[in-house]
Amino acid sequence: MRVSQLITKTRKEAPADETAKNAQLLIRAGYVHKDAAGVYVWLPLGRKVLNNIIQIIRDEMDAIGGQEVVMSTLQRKEVWERTNRWDDEIVDVWFKTTYKNGTEAGLAWSHEEQMVDTFRQHIDSYKDLPKAAYQFQNKLRNETRAKSGIMRTREFIMKDMYSFARTEAEHKEFYDKVTAAYLRIFERLGIGESTYFTVASGGAFAEFSHEFQTICEAGEDVVYIDDEKHIAINEEVMRDDVLKNLGVQKDKLRKAKTAEVGNIFSFGTSKSEPYDFVYTDENGEQQFVVMGSYGIGPARVMGVIVEHMGDDQGIVWPTEIAPYQLHITSLGNDDAVIAEANKIYNNLISAGFSVIWDDRDVSAGEKFADADLMGMPYRVVVSKKTIDSEAYEVKVRKTGEVLQLNLDELKKLLAK
Repeated sequence: MRVSQLITKTRKEAPADETAKNAQLLIRAGYVHKDAAGVYVWLPLGRKVLNNIIQIIRDEMDAIGGQEVVMSTLQRKEVWERTNRWDDEIVDVWFKTTYKNGTEAGLAWSHEEQMVDTFRQHIDSYKDLPKAAYQFQNKLRNETRAKSGIMRTREFIMKDMYSFARTEAEHKEFYDKVTAAYLRIFERLGIGESTYFTVASGGAFAEFSHEFQTICEAGEDVVYIDDEKHIAINEEVMRDDVLKNLGVQKDKLRKAKTAEVGNIFSFGTSKSEPYDFVYTDENGEQQFVVMGSYGIGPARVMGVIVEHMGDDQGIVWPTEIAPYQLHITSLGNDDAVIAEANKIYNNLISAGFSVIWDDRDVSAGEKFADADLMGMPYRVVVSKKTIDSEAYEVKVRKTGEVLQLNLDELKKLLAK
């Protein structure tokens, strides 16, 4: 991609009403557009990052046996009445609508009810279990606290997976697999060291849940971390019985501000019983299916990464999710410089690397500022000086380190 061909442009200033660091940087760098409070448009660069995050999550869900589906955004009222969660007094984040014939419908804020209603048509026997289905689906929530940029919005993409098991033991085995998969996901996303498996409240789902919390000053949660065990306890469930069950000592915990990047819930049979979702066991007896739920918000994770890793100059993308690995910056309009930049650009693309080339007729200062703002892992400068020296100036965005590399050495760096 050439910068001159991008449909978007960088901005020197973020909207005056946008105070979150992640939104300010993403808007200025041309990754998202703010349409309304809590509603963002994904622009080409932002969509590439989001797709990269989604693919990492998909890889790990497939690896543990998850099967991808897409549920509907429109949901029948009757599906939710079975669990009493159509009632606004019980769930207050609904967006609801009405068909022309007067029939009420919901705009999905969650999908476990619809998952149960769907898969009870396909699971009958113990031979059908265990199974797990997941999706990447738009959620709509009447969020009264829409803030923190793309970290808390009214419309967002959620990866939610639901597991179906015969017994609590079988469910626990899969639950542990998901926990390990989530930790791999956050490691691949570049925030593994700063993300903690956390005991938390179950909210609208269950008494307790487990979250994955990332150190983040812009986060809305406070947790207490045991560094030796690399686990945490959400402040909301900071009780003696929880500490005892985890085998941690209060005086060894440190307090930290964090943002939730994932959560997992054990439902037991609380979701299957209202739907009479049963299977026939080995003895010919009917048993309720044991369920779990596992969520990650790819966009929320993206916002947390920007908050956690961004600096005064702009975004700092981890290599595996950056829209492009390398940002080529050619300086001046000299024919030899343009020819050399074009050669590097085409050579690297042919070799399978993702590259963006700032080919605009603007100053070096503007190009450097935009490269830092956009946050690609590496920037290479092509100028008369680098042509004469037969080595390119390569800057590592994360550390600021500057390397002098020829083309072959640059390829080896990008291939790591």
